[in-house]
Order: sequence, then structure tokens, then C-alpha cells
Amino acid sequence: MNFVDALHWRYAVKNMNGQVVAQEKVNAILEAIRLSASSVGLQPYEILVVSDPVLKAKIHELACPQPQIVDGSHILIFASQLTVNADHIDTYMQRIAQTRAIPVESLNGFSTSIKGSLLTRSADELRNWTARQAYIALGFGLVAAAVEEVDSCPIEGFNATALDELLGLPGKNLTSVLVMALGYRDEAKDFLAKAPKVRKPHDELFTELV
Repeated sequence: MNFVDALHWRYAVKNMNGQVVAQEKVNAILEAIRLSASSVGLQPYEILVVSDPVLKAKIHELACPQPQIVDGSHILIFASQLTVNADHIDTYMQRIAQTRAIPVESLNGFSTSIKGSLLTRSADELRNWTARQAYIALGFGLVAAAVEEVDSCPIEGFNATALDELLGLPGKNLTSVLVMALGYRDEAKDFLAKAPKVRKPHDELFTELV
């Protein structure tokens, strides 16, 4: 199916059938997330990939009692950084220099600009910013899953404190902000499986300014 057809096909699947997603499809979705747009390219988040049934069961019991957690093939936990400091930015500059084979000193102006923008923000402002970056990455993952004809469901309704504690995220300067389940729809159980997609019509959503 083409790109737009894939978007018509996808929806937030409520019930999955337990079928395992092939690793090459998971890899393609993860690569799309890796290549996601990110403000200044910093990617202030990590994605935890969980397929182990025992760990999924613990997550379901302690933090997210939704059926996709245990009936899905994989869950992706998008965890944003709690803080951003100069070391994070310096590491990013080193990555740019290495990838593009340029002197790191040539990036001093870019580094100063990022530090001036981010390191002057309050802790709450930074947390909101890192969480928004994770949402952008989630969007890429949802679209990539649709292109791969893998079902997905973005989940915000979970106990982030419990999930963070279970996975030891605070000690890694991380907090969970989103969960994305991957798998295949159970059409017999999911009341939305055959329901038409409901979205605003074009003329209500878009305004052309001329």
C-alpha cells in the first residue's frame, strides 16, 4: 500500500492477537525513530525496547494495565532526559565532528548557540522540551509501523512513577513519557478494527493564508 493508504489503514489498536512482529520490521521501525526530526538534532531521549513476556507482564501489573502491553509483540518506552547539561551538548558536538569528519572546533559557534538556548531554561522548561522531542520521535514510529503494515498503539495512560522505578530510569537521568505497543490487531475483539477513521475534513483543519 502507498503512504497515504497506510495512514488510512492504521489506528490506535486496542486489542492485539499475540502474533510476533518479525525482527526486520521492528528494525525498520526503530531506524525510522532513530532518523526522526529532533530540535538541533540533540535527541534528548532513549527508547527502551521490550519483548520479554515476563517484563511485559510486570509492566502491565505495576504501571500500565492495558491489554496491548501483554498481547502485543513489542513495546517501546520513550524516556526523555530529566536534565540537559553542557556535557550532553559537548558529546553531541563530538558525534557531529566524527560523523562529518570535521574539526570539533569548527562547531564552537553552534555549541555556544545551543548552550545559550537550552542551559538558560528552568528545569521544568527543559523537561517539557525533552518530552516534546520524544513525541516527535513517536510520530515517526507510528508512521513507520503503518508503512511496515505493523499495528501500533500510542499509550499515555500509565503510571510513569511506577514504570520509572521498575526500569531504574531516574538513575539514568530518564523518565518515561510515552509507550508504543507493536503487534497485530485482533479483529474479533477490537471494536475499532473495522470502524471508519474519524478526522476533521480538509477545510476545517487547514487554512490557507494568501
